Amino acid sequence: MAGPRPYRCRPWWLVLCGSGAYVEAAQLRRKGFSAPLLVDPCVYESQFATEDAPFPLPEVVKNSEVMLTFDDPHYDDPLRSSLYGQQSAGMTAAMTPTGYIRAEDSDALLAAVRQTVALDDPSVIFTAPVDVSWLRDDNVGQLIAALKLLPGGKALMLGGQMDPLGHFSQAVGNLIRILGEVPNCALMRSDLAAFGALAHGAWFGSFGATASVRHIVPPGEPVDNSKPVVLSPHVLFPELMGFFLGGTIAHRFAAAETPCCSCSVCDGAGLDRFTTTKGELKRQAAGHNIAVMGRWVEDLMSVPPGYARQQKWHELCHAAKEHHQVLNTFLGLKKGFEASDQLKRWASLTPTTTGSTPAAQRTR
Repeated sequence: MAGPRPYRCRPWWLVLCGSGAYVEAAQLRRKGFSAPLLVDPCVYESQFATEDAPFPLPEVVKNSEVMLTFDDPHYDDPLRSSLYGQQSAGMTAAMTPTGYIRAEDSDALLAAVRQTVALDDPSVIFTAPVDVSWLRDDNVGQLIAALKLLPGGKALMLGGQMDPLGHFSQAVGNLIRILGEVPNCALMRSDLAAFGALAHGAWFGSFGATASVRHIVPPGEPVDNSKPVVLSPHVLFPELMGFFLGGTIAHRFAAAETPCCSCSVCDGAGLDRFTTTKGELKRQAAGHNIAVMGRWVEDLMSVPPGYARQQKWHELCHAAKEHHQVLNTFLGLKKGFEASDQLKRWASLTPTTTGSTPAAQRTR
């Protein structure tokens, strides 16, 4: 893991992950950083959870790449040692170092839940890095039942290549079901879904500052990437609610009026300028992405929770989906900007007053 890598969650918590996360977090605290701060151990990136070891020893420790501190009273217990390290570094809350939970591995899931419940510590957030197949109709009920055994906070993370929520038709609907039935359940390490989760009653949502922390790739699997050579940064196109390479945007608008952005970083500048990953443009692209999503958060959370917020989210997704076709027609492109499967599914789920669950009606 090359880190630390940040991702953010409302109300502007900072989450650090990667091999340098603990050191970076402690330094931030010493420098006076007072905002909510979390460290995600990211054990799920390299290790599977099992019934015997739902909180496996991280690879960096197994390979002796880091030194254990002698003042850690739980050095021989991966769960308690990780929590102790996070708490000692001044984290707002501690996240369990859960391994990746394979599809239908209920034994590993329940083992992780039971060990966390036994801690009886309300400051601990149970990390649930589950394969997205847990959101299939046959499995989601069991996942909900397990998560409901935990009285404290839960952080759901979805694993799968590219866009996990785009893998099958029930995924988005069953995510909404989880958020409606499981109290204090957050969605972390996500993308567009963070906002959909907030609209449907999530405790909080987080989105990845870079593509690598917007979902989980199962341990041992190579990253499925049809464009391995990236020469420009990923840029959030606000009207399309999707990420596109800056070079792609510039190419498709080469003979048309430049799409401009009014976010605090762009201040009216064009989105076609992000054509390289070098220098200032890379930093500006990251700042643009965060500024746009921050504006989305504020707009969405200004709407009362429950049906009204869900309807707002549906309208945003539907408008974005339709705008793809409008824009492609304007540019004269037969194969231009394509809406993601996830966006299409959010857009297709029209909320109803009867479907506004108690969890979704709570004020976030």
